[in-house]
Amino acid sequence: MHTLKLKIHDKAYKHFIWFLSKFSKDEIEIIREDETYFETQQFLQNELNEMNEGKVNYLSIDDLDSLLEDKIKSHEKNL
Repeated sequence: MHTLKLKIHDKAYKHFIWFLSKFSKDEIEIIREDETYFETQQFLQNELNEMNEGKVNYLSIDDLDSLLEDKIKSHEKNL
C-alpha cells in the first residue's frame, strides 16, 4: 500500500472527495490530518525517541502478566 499527501484546491476538493468515495475502504482510506492526527503523530515520535535513547523500561511477558493479574485482583475487590 502507498501513502500520498496532496494539496487540493478548494474548487476541486469536493469533486476529489466524491471520486475517492467511489472506492471501497479496502482500496482507499482517507486520513484526515486534523489536530488529533498531529497529536498522535507527536506522541508516537516522542515514544520512539525515548526507545532510541534507551530511556524505556521493558517488561518480560511474565512480568507483564504478573502486573496485570495484580491490577485485576485489586479492582475485583471493588465489584
